[in-house]
Amino acid sequence: MAGEFSFDVVSEFDAQELRNAVDQVRREIATRFDFKGATAEITQEKDALEIVADSEFRAKSIRELIESKAVRRSLSLKIFDWGAIEQAGGMKVRQHVDLRSGLPDDLARKVTKILRDEFPRAKGQIQGDAVRVSAKSKDDLQKVIARLRELDEVVPLQFSNYR
Repeated sequence: MAGEFSFDVVSEFDAQELRNAVDQVRREIATRFDFKGATAEITQEKDALEIVADSEFRAKSIRELIESKAVRRSLSLKIFDWGAIEQAGGMKVRQHVDLRSGLPDDLARKVTKILRDEFPRAKGQIQGDAVRVSAKSKDDLQKVIARLRELDEVVPLQFSNYR
């Protein structure tokens, strides 16, 4: 039996599921009557989306479609950082959407502080965009996971590499 057990606290999303959700939105826009003849484009980059539409109302409709398709594909809505809708010239509007991935430094520090204060038998170590939590007992790690699930943060938390 191992001397110490551990897991990683990470914040990631499934890029393939996001791509599938965006493709579903594109297909629905192409077939919906209220978008017939209108400008409605979604471009996906590695860590961002960009929405171009011909009115603010249509941009908001596209946002609602993206959110509904993402929820159906088990993606958290916390991964989206919706920017402001701005004029793009030519009677069009643009909205930039950043995709959140990885634990921000302040959240990683907050997790390690919770470990120090509430769980003296568990250790937390920041490793890039993740926090490695280790303890001698699996029960202690289960308690840590239960406590971290209670956090309501701007990014979704996942627990991986449980060993």
